[in-house]
Amino acid sequence: MDMRPEIIRTAKLTPGQSVVCIVDKNEIPQFLNLENTEKEYALKQLQSGENSVFINSYNKCTYIVKLKEDGLHYKTREELRKAASGLKKLIRSNNHSEIIITSDKVYKGAIADFTEGFLLGIYSFDKYRTRKDKEEERNKYPSKLFLSGDITQAEIKWLTDLTDAVYFTRDMINEPVNVLNATALAEEIHKLGLKGGFNVDILKKKQIEALKMGGLLAVNRGSVDPPVFSILEWHPENSLNKNPVVLVGKGIVYDTGGLNIKPDNYMAQMKGDMAGAATVAGVFYAIATNNIPLHVIGLIPATDNRPGGNAYTQGDIISMHNGMTVEVGNTDAEGRLILADAISYASRYKPELIIDIATLTGSATVAFGNKAIAAMSNAGREYISLLEESGNEVYERIAEMPFWDEYGEMIKSDIADVKNVGGREAGAITAGKFLERFTDYPFIHLDIAGTGLLKDDDHYRLKEGPGSGLRLLATFLRKYAEIKQ
Repeated sequence: MDMRPEIIRTAKLTPGQSVVCIVDKNEIPQFLNLENTEKEYALKQLQSGENSVFINSYNKCTYIVKLKEDGLHYKTREELRKAASGLKKLIRSNNHSEIIITSDKVYKGAIADFTEGFLLGIYSFDKYRTRKDKEEERNKYPSKLFLSGDITQAEIKWLTDLTDAVYFTRDMINEPVNVLNATALAEEIHKLGLKGGFNVDILKKKQIEALKMGGLLAVNRGSVDPPVFSILEWHPENSLNKNPVVLVGKGIVYDTGGLNIKPDNYMAQMKGDMAGAATVAGVFYAIATNNIPLHVIGLIPATDNRPGGNAYTQGDIISMHNGMTVEVGNTDAEGRLILADAISYASRYKPELIIDIATLTGSATVAFGNKAIAAMSNAGREYISLLEESGNEVYERIAEMPFWDEYGEMIKSDIADVKNVGGREAGAITAGKFLERFTDYPFIHLDIAGTGLLKDDDHYRLKEGPGSGLRLLATFLRKYAEIKQ
């Protein structure tokens, strides 16, 4: 991709420099130093209902963005992010080396929201493209974004690190499995840990066998590449929680469905079935680089799911890490098997809370499309309320599904402790109930099957790996630390 813009805080506008200005009324700020005819034009456009106006002066470009007000403030914020993404082509066509982003009489945080939408919207994965068209060669995005106005250096750092984390996650999702197998994914996470300042331990196959992680080992049996199990830890000296929060991410680097092989149209995006794993790694980068005072553990089981070799089959009985037995009803329900081993492993930390995130079920996509993350929980309402608040803030909203005990009856097995599938009905919920069986600690399950792999761009959420759930969880942990202080 083009070089990611550097974000710099500046105290004032520089005359003659191109600028984006966010306004909330049909008024043209004096500090934009526009000619009278330019002001008249801009005002006329705003009054006619336009939400953005572009003025190409002799020595600069001016972009005026009017807030699209909504009754709910978090929706107004989201509309601004979308507006920023919508301007990316126009801004690129003008080939700015740098641009100022500022505001006039709008809510605190507007500059950051616009910048975030712009940064996430301009991402592209062109690592393997050897040729570019003439427009791409001629026009570039700005290499520097100067933020001028009501924004602190700490807010800029959070914005920078959070969007960097999303870029990492998107890169991992986009890498093909012939480049990024399970071992390579673990190595990339280890590199991110060195860069971000959090610890990463990588367990190899013999260690996984010693831990008797039967779910991870079973799914791996059809692969020529070994499984890995990564343990991430951020434990600052000023941690506010006595017991850690544990994040678990699904790391299926490619999912063919195993012997229950997927049709080709369902397999096209399956290099991204490790989106949960990449998301957890990105969250760690954001919280570690910003010194969030919480003890957090990350667990990432990783393998591909293929039908080769001695692949596991329907009817197999698997003995899991915690000693429970599982009857395999479908080899394409593999994600919950590797997650279950990780969730039971989490018990050794006596966690305050376990949150897993995974592209897990088509049922979640059918229920909510790409508009909401399916959430299930047996944890206290204070956690869910904070997760909902965080989801609204970054517009990665959760939709809670019932998690009643009766759904657990649907995964009973006649010959083992539990089955890994419960039929077509309530598939997302029974998958969550399966995972719940592997812990006695407060548990939240996030299914990002609908939001984590998109068929088309959704404004700044790109089909090239949106990085769904990362901003949600990072914001959740930051807010949780603030509550504890």
